[in-house]
Amino acid sequence: MAQDFTRKVNKLTNSDAVVFKAANSDAVIGIRIANIIATAITADVYIDPLDSGNAANYIYIAKTLSIPPNSSVELVQGGAKFVMINTDEMHALVSTADGADMLTSVVQQISGS
Repeated sequence: MAQDFTRKVNKLTNSDAVVFKAANSDAVIGIRIANIIATAITADVYIDPLDSGNAANYIYIAKTLSIPPNSSVELVQGGAKFVMINTDEMHALVSTADGADMLTSVVQQISGS
């Protein structure tokens, strides 16, 4: 099966937003968040595994992660990856409106089952 690499780009704000919704069994192979302003921000990135909107179900990748001014963090690196299935949504937000850019790299449909 051929691999379909793709990316999702998002401008993060202080409002919770869906940044990626799995369509099948998708592997997230990279997440980079860049603080694009001159003051420190915090970031939350989490998976809602049931697309439920129920915070009790959220699985956090980063919770109140501090990102220094004009710098970036890599949340998935060094060959690490994780799988999202078709009921999963990835959400993100930062502490300051228009404070960050986010790039998520994905291999789509890693399994035909």
